[in-house]
Amino acid sequence: MPVPADREIGSEKIWLTLINPFSRFLMILVPLVVVGCAVGPDFKKPDAAPPGHYTSTPLPATTVAIAAKTGQAQRFAFAGELQGEWWRLFGSPELDGLIQNGFEHNPTLAAARAALTKAQEDLRAMKGAILLPAVNANLQGSRQRTSANAGAGDSNTYNLFNASVAVSYTLDVFGGGRRQIESYQAQIDYQRFMMEAAYLTLTANIVTTAITEASLAEQVAATREIITAEERQLELFNRQFELGAVSRASVLAQESQLAITRAGLPPLEKQLDTTRHALAVLAGRFPGSGQTARFRLDTLQLPGELPVSLPSALARQRPDIQASEALLHQACAAVGVATANLYPQITLSAGYGYQGISTDILFTGQSLIWNLGAGLLQPVFRGGELLAKRRSAIAAYEQAAAQYRQVVLKAFQDVADVLRALETDARTLQAGVQAESAAKASLELTEKQFELGAVNFATLLMAKRDYQKARINVITARAQRYSDTAALFAALGGGWWKRDGGAGAAK
Repeated sequence: MPVPADREIGSEKIWLTLINPFSRFLMILVPLVVVGCAVGPDFKKPDAAPPGHYTSTPLPATTVAIAAKTGQAQRFAFAGELQGEWWRLFGSPELDGLIQNGFEHNPTLAAARAALTKAQEDLRAMKGAILLPAVNANLQGSRQRTSANAGAGDSNTYNLFNASVAVSYTLDVFGGGRRQIESYQAQIDYQRFMMEAAYLTLTANIVTTAITEASLAEQVAATREIITAEERQLELFNRQFELGAVSRASVLAQESQLAITRAGLPPLEKQLDTTRHALAVLAGRFPGSGQTARFRLDTLQLPGELPVSLPSALARQRPDIQASEALLHQACAAVGVATANLYPQITLSAGYGYQGISTDILFTGQSLIWNLGAGLLQPVFRGGELLAKRRSAIAAYEQAAAQYRQVVLKAFQDVADVLRALETDARTLQAGVQAESAAKASLELTEKQFELGAVNFATLLMAKRDYQKARINVITARAQRYSDTAALFAALGGGWWKRDGGAGAAK
């Protein structure tokens, strides 16, 4: 019943009057939303059908043991569980601190966390736009003049005030909006697993770079020791030459050998410096800060037990596989969105408010205005656009499915490669240690024979080169065992699912 024009309405009655028509509007809207269906395919997790083993031939239960540094045997604990902070297995507090600094300061991780937050906020915005009606309050005031030429009568100048509330809602009858929300949720899953992948990549890079730094530092130290020994040898040859005990050719050959050894030092020093720069940047520091820890192979522990997840669990543990699955889910939802666009779209709208030529009579019955409306949009002819977009979405889904399979295959290849590498690394170190021992014994014997004149200088020179090469090979073989152990932990997913709260708990 309209309110008399000469009766003032209290603020509470005005509010109730504004709300009452919309309550009827919502009573009509809610059942229509509930009975809606979502067209398009429902996403099902892909069945990767993994094999029962990683390698084509069985692996030994343990690697070979060597009586040397970093020579202990490693046992493959199949169906074992990898701990969340796997880098602690190397027993280095300096390494733990460096990784913690990386968690706190690395820009790549900060970008990954921001990308996840953005995806979460995008989903909230999409839910608000799709699941809830849009309600807008409007308050306007204007002064207008009408033209006498527009109709009968004279021109007129007046004020016009408007206070109203408008509601509009597009019914998600065929589920296009819900498929969009599903797509945004899949994007959140993708960004979450990409963040986990960023954490895994950072930890693996820090560990392997620290191992490389330790290896290069030992190679540099060994090369400098060799240079010092060869300089002393050259001094001895010069004295022997002055006494006529050796020929000038022998002195020149020793000088040549010393020059060759010295030439190999700057490239090693360059690699060491660039590796330390990379380690500083991984920790979120400037290369010139000089705060990066120095590592030595002797201070690192080689994990004796290597947990190896079952092949059936790898797809759930590798963040890159999970991220690829999220993209597949997103592509599936996009097919549903493209399918829903082929169907009608129903939009309901309503408005309620007051309009008057002065504020004194604005909230009176005579100033009341309202409207109710409904619209239906059915595509009739779009030149094949909507059908082409649906076919494009289906093709994108098939592309995502193929990429998912490729990611799974690559993951199994990574694990198989590193398992074989660990087994051969031990044998490589074993052979290297044996070669170093033999080369050292041969050099000592050759030096004594040369002093007695039993062998020529060329034989001594060859024995020196063999020992130098064997010594460097042992250092690189030791470092390779550490690096491939870290690579195995990374290939198996890094144990992020074992940490409280996932990657966020590692901050």
